[in-house]
Amino acid sequence: MQLPAEGDAMAFSSYSNIGRMADMNITPLVDVMLVLLIIFMVTMPLRTYGIGVDLPQGPPQSQTPAQPIDLKIDAGGQITWNGSPLPLSALQGAMKIEAERYNDPKQQPVIRIDTDKDARYDVLANVLSSAKNAGLIRIGFVDDGQR
Repeated sequence: MQLPAEGDAMAFSSYSNIGRMADMNITPLVDVMLVLLIIFMVTMPLRTYGIGVDLPQGPPQSQTPAQPIDLKIDAGGQITWNGSPLPLSALQGAMKIEAERYNDPKQQPVIRIDTDKDARYDVLANVLSSAKNAGLIRIGFVDDGQR
């Protein structure tokens, strides 16, 4: 076979600038990856299985939420519990009974404290410390807009 001359008007490149091919052959890499993909697809469903576990059940939840407790402190220092007068000395005992009635603090009743604008601060401080000592944590204050 005869090589074309340099002056021929053919659309071929000259053979003098052909060097080594720098492209990487990725066909074996693709073959290996496909084999690994098939192996993982076959083996993964075999490794997933469920285990039956009997978990302990907690105490039964009460369906009805606790009714809020309305405490009112008037200017003379008198405390009323849901409309009934209650002396300060009996307040912590009543709060302790309410706290023991509910195991979960989230189920405890909300204590809504309404104070007269002329009420003494030490009475309010005693009510708050009684609630804390009894274990009641859900305490709210009634403002003039909620009356």
